[in-house]
Amino acid sequence: MADRGLIVRLAFGGMAAQTLRAAVRLGVFESIGDGPRPAAGIAADAGAEHQPVTRLLRALAGLGLLEERAPDTFAVTPAGALLDPGRPDSLAAFVRMFTEPAVVRAWESLDGSVRTGGVAFDSVFGTDFFSHLGRHPELSADFNAAMSQASEETAAVLPQAFDFGRFTSVTDVGGGDGTVLAGVLAAHPGLTGVLHDTENGLARAPKTLERHGVADRCSLVAGDFFRSVPAGSDLFLIKSVLHDWSDDQAVRILGHCREVLPPGGRVLIVEPVLPEIVGSDAAAHAADGGITYLSDLNMLVNLGGRERTRKDFEEVCRRAGLSVESVTPLVEAAPYSLVEAVAG
Repeated sequence: MADRGLIVRLAFGGMAAQTLRAAVRLGVFESIGDGPRPAAGIAADAGAEHQPVTRLLRALAGLGLLEERAPDTFAVTPAGALLDPGRPDSLAAFVRMFTEPAVVRAWESLDGSVRTGGVAFDSVFGTDFFSHLGRHPELSADFNAAMSQASEETAAVLPQAFDFGRFTSVTDVGGGDGTVLAGVLAAHPGLTGVLHDTENGLARAPKTLERHGVADRCSLVAGDFFRSVPAGSDLFLIKSVLHDWSDDQAVRILGHCREVLPPGGRVLIVEPVLPEIVGSDAAAHAADGGITYLSDLNMLVNLGGRERTRKDFEEVCRRAGLSVESVTPLVEAAPYSLVEAVAG
């Protein structure tokens, strides 16, 4: 029975994801607030019918995001509270992005991507993922917000996980709105920073840097990391960038970092590092719940990138003129690890 239950839960996984999406779009969690609150009031806030809303709320309770404290009266659980967009640690934008039809639709062609290695998104939409974002400003804003929310935990952990104090300047390559770099700069007042991304990627950065009180120590440089990265730093940080791209593209990004890396400089890669055999790292697998392997398939389907093992990182670094010096799991920000590379 347990095995059958596992298969059924997995088959219903897409429905659970769309239940989250509907709840976020209808504003369920902010409507309930510190509740409990009757379903009729939640329905009124959402401009929706009472009875279907009650059914949605009970599904959310079944998923562990709400509690039905009394008949037709609901309160938010600690997990559900993370879907209130008003919270600083909210994951609402993350849910909106990863349940977005533009992300989900290409998954219908996963079998084709597995057969050919091709990027399903490009075939379905007639363009690559990031070009599609560029043509849809609202979707691009959701993507940037989702990446920021996904980086909050890393931003809190990374500053204490590495000796940033021995460097003078850090360039965050593909750093988006600057969430991670702001966390590093706030924890190390003697450090200056450079945030490098496309103009769209940097759109939210000024507010992020101001909010953390580090705008005066960080410059914004718009550009394309496939062409170059800014020179002048002795430390280069790359978080959740390389997994978006093929090995050849990752080598190109790392190669541009190597070109401007001064003597004694370092390149820090913050990404999941897959074990050589699934399940060989039991603690990491338990913390991750297998999500990293789904992320790997998402990279295949939507972007053409991949999650990598230590050997994979060593190989792309070697090809870029770098050598992996250490790999340190960020236990409090699982499944991420810190890959430290030097000139090879």
